[in-house]
Amino acid sequence: MTGITVAVVAKECLPGKVKTRLTPALTPEGAARVAAASLADTLATVSALPAARRVLFYDGDVLPDGADGFDVLHQPGGGLDERLGFLFDTVQEPLLLVGMDTPQVSVDALAPVFDGAERDAWFGPAEDGGFWSLFMRQPTGDLIRGVPMSQDDTGAVQLERLRTAGLDTGLLTELLDVDTLPDAERVAALAPTTRFAAALADETTTTTGGVR
Repeated sequence: MTGITVAVVAKECLPGKVKTRLTPALTPEGAARVAAASLADTLATVSALPAARRVLFYDGDVLPDGADGFDVLHQPGGGLDERLGFLFDTVQEPLLLVGMDTPQVSVDALAPVFDGAERDAWFGPAEDGGFWSLFMRQPTGDLIRGVPMSQDDTGAVQLERLRTAGLDTGLLTELLDVDTLPDAERVAALAPTTRFAAALADETTTTTGGVR
């Protein structure tokens, strides 16, 4: 398939505003640096995809490293379902959404979206019951609005929305979102060469009193 827009939904990585569940194991500043590395890995992967357009759907003022080549669309107010609904109404071409909390995501993990031209939608489930990726050939915000976010059934409800709408929906590989320190350690072990893994190792060493 050609003509796909890929959007990364992200927020500015400010201490105390991102990855708060990594504290107190990490300092707020350390958690923010780890989040920034996760976002940088995600942007690098998306930059390597055969996308027609790349969008940073952003909550913040200072753009992150790696955003070159991305159109910036600022997030409106409202809950996450409303914000994603806005995105899926604003973009008119086939749209693939990717979150910033899965730095282990690879080009291969997203390849089915570009290879599966017959699909109306693709859904990337997360281990915690949410989702890390969502594709619609014909983006429709109303298929997202009203989905309860940040719950253990968020993904199930969203997937049912797609199927109830009659969309032929494929499933991507299940990935682990980084929320807690054990999550972060698992993801770093899965993707040891990422910026994320290096940042986590750096911050963990610093927090435990090692030499940085």
